[in-house]
Amino acid sequence: MTSMTTRCPHCKAMNRIPTERLDDVATCGVCKEPLLDGKPVEGTSDNFLSLLQGDKPVVVDFWAPWCNPCVGFAPVFEDVAKERNGDVRFVKIDTEAQQALAAQYRIRSIPTIMVFKNGQLADTINGALPKGHFDQWLDQALSK
Repeated sequence: MTSMTTRCPHCKAMNRIPTERLDDVATCGVCKEPLLDGKPVEGTSDNFLSLLQGDKPVVVDFWAPWCNPCVGFAPVFEDVAKERNGDVRFVKIDTEAQQALAAQYRIRSIPTIMVFKNGQLADTINGALPKGHFDQWLDQALSK
């Protein structure tokens, strides 16, 4: 039985979820709030491959806290994540904290948004987008 570790978006506690239960309604062991509730999940080298193995498409935002376009795009990413809750999993990867993942996926500019389907890269876009444009691009990327 394999599992992934994810940080609760509410209380920031670390939780382990068996990979076969990723599509269940998992709750935090500390605060009892839903773990995968439409808020982006923090991607790390420990949990990223497990996140990609689920049945749902995964949208990844490679970002950094010092990047103004990244910080400006964050509310757009979170809004779309909430609107598409249940259909798509959203993940944010801090390229400063997760340099090995940034190198593995050859991140050269941020923000970089990637869409994965069935564990495979389906599409990539660089740069922050307004919500309408991001929604349109995401619809096209998910239809591939």
